[in-house]
Amino acid sequence: MRKMFWVVMLICIAGFLLADTAQEIIVKIDENLYSDSQIIESRMVIEGRRGSREIATKSWTRGSTDSFTEYLSPPREAGTKMLKLEDKLWIYDKNSDRIIQMSGHLLRQSVNGSDLSYEDFMDENNYQESYIPSVEGEEKYLGRDCWILLLTAKDAGVTYYQRKLWVAKEIYLPIKEELYGESGTLLKRIELSDIRQVKTRWYPYKIFYKDVLNTKGKGTTLVIDNIDMDAKIPESVFSKASLRK
Repeated sequence: MRKMFWVVMLICIAGFLLADTAQEIIVKIDENLYSDSQIIESRMVIEGRRGSREIATKSWTRGSTDSFTEYLSPPREAGTKMLKLEDKLWIYDKNSDRIIQMSGHLLRQSVNGSDLSYEDFMDENNYQESYIPSVEGEEKYLGRDCWILLLTAKDAGVTYYQRKLWVAKEIYLPIKEELYGESGTLLKRIELSDIRQVKTRWYPYKIFYKDVLNTKGKGTTLVIDNIDMDAKIPESVFSKASLRK
């Protein structure tokens, strides 16, 4: 009986330690990926059945709640703007000179035919805010030793109920993700690559998205051309007035 008691105690202690480790891991991931503010110049490369097309954008982000994005090219897209404030999203359509608020089923639509939805743009909260983590195991992926983390949503308002992450141990950054709905259905796959050190952080300069339910396209790659972490951004950027400037 005494031996069994200590076995049970060791299992319990191991469980507590594992839970602590999972929380520590997502804290360090968030420290890499999120900052008080960011200015990012990027290109969204959309791979369709008949070829690829590219949309260049510049984005200003404040924390995990506010962002402003302007399309720079191609000419037919240039001038389109998106503004996210907390849980609200507006889009300025230059062709009609209209500001449209996206809500409900509209948020599930694809952004410019890509593998990202408007919900993906809204879902910018860090992992600590939205998910409860657990370590499911360890695995080598693309030559890196990784923890496998399972994140489960804290509430029903999160876009993806569960996320499975392969986190590279030496840099505390996910290099692969699988996103699941509440039913357990796999919805999207993400791969992060071209990882570089930005000041004290590790950050992916290429992020590949694949909507597994969409068989028409081959995937979408977000390519970061320039990023400025903790940049000073004027308050006026995050206002509806900026959409028509």
